[in-house]
Amino acid sequence: MSRRGTLWIAFALVHLLVSVLGFVLPNQPMGDVYLVYEPWSRAALTGGDIVGIDQDWVYPQLALVPMVLAHGFAWIAGYIVGWAVLVAVVDAVAFAVLIGDARSRGRVTAAWFWLAAILLLGPVGLYRLDAITVALAVLGCVWLRGRPGLAGIVLAVATWIKVWPAALIGAAVIVLRRRGALIVSGLVVSAVTVAVVVAAGGAAHALGFVGDQTSRGLQVEAPVSTFYVWGTMLGVPGFSVYYASDILTFQVTGTDIDPVIAVMTPVLIAGVAGVAALAAVQTWRGAAVRHVLPTAAMALVVTFVALNKVGSPQYLCWLVPPVVLGLLLDRRAWARPAVAVLVLSALTQLIYPVLYNDVLTAQPVGVAVLTIRNVLLVALGVWMVVRLARVPLRQPASVPA
Repeated sequence: MSRRGTLWIAFALVHLLVSVLGFVLPNQPMGDVYLVYEPWSRAALTGGDIVGIDQDWVYPQLALVPMVLAHGFAWIAGYIVGWAVLVAVVDAVAFAVLIGDARSRGRVTAAWFWLAAILLLGPVGLYRLDAITVALAVLGCVWLRGRPGLAGIVLAVATWIKVWPAALIGAAVIVLRRRGALIVSGLVVSAVTVAVVVAAGGAAHALGFVGDQTSRGLQVEAPVSTFYVWGTMLGVPGFSVYYASDILTFQVTGTDIDPVIAVMTPVLIAGVAGVAALAAVQTWRGAAVRHVLPTAAMALVVTFVALNKVGSPQYLCWLVPPVVLGLLLDRRAWARPAVAVLVLSALTQLIYPVLYNDVLTAQPVGVAVLTIRNVLLVALGVWMVVRLARVPLRQPASVPA
């Protein structure tokens, strides 16, 4: 069998297995699909309120598009299966572009890495909106150097579904010389999106997702929440894990937590700005694109995850596109980061959904796995920043006497 055929068989098996795991594993790993995606999209299709248009929403407006499209596959076996099929279709398009004719070792390695990451992260990476953005981001990473205009379109669309792909856009704008096409195409997508929102009567809610995110508390899985989970396990007065019914997620509380909640968004912004500034300096100093671009992208994305006060389990799939980009540009140099992301993915599936009850009740096993994952995640971020600071610089050509 050809290398390409083997990859496609693996693609089908991985997606089938992970889709089924969503129904088998505990703690409703596909809960968002039927608890929020289906009601939001059904309301929009039946004349009810349209999220992002008639009211502020936690997501940018284009997030509603895949939720609506999933209804097109719901005839198969309901909306949940329809969502899984939609994700598989979008993944298949990105996967086909990624592997091409399957002759490039870098492309093949990146494809195997992506499949392994899907399998190890489990159903939370499939039954979430983030899966759509990852596929679009992989497409953007494949096209960044050769087709920056096209890359700008898909990355801008992904950003208007969930904000995190902006990190990839930022890295590319800083590093690439052909940044003009990337910027223009991204601005066009943004302008069209905002124009449609305004025309539909949603001008007052066009940026509602920004306020919704900044006003949230500390989600239990976030690295910053680890301290409070430990306090809960040790029985420290005032420390606990509670369910926030308004946003359907578990958060932590503890002594003097409000200042921590307030400072996390500025800390995230400062961290992203610091990494971006370092990438700009290294680019100005003459670092080669194949060294600085994937490293800057990875450092920015890890910063988005590690300093985020939300820290949902599916955020780990954001690490896939930067590694894919790294494997495409410098396969050997990105082998160890790829392994690190796979380890983090496996630990995240243990946290949610496998050991989630132990995490929520602050049992030692759950807290230990969560702590190890979060420590390794922060370590990965530090590693990427150090790696960015040490990227090889072009040596100036010697001038003969």
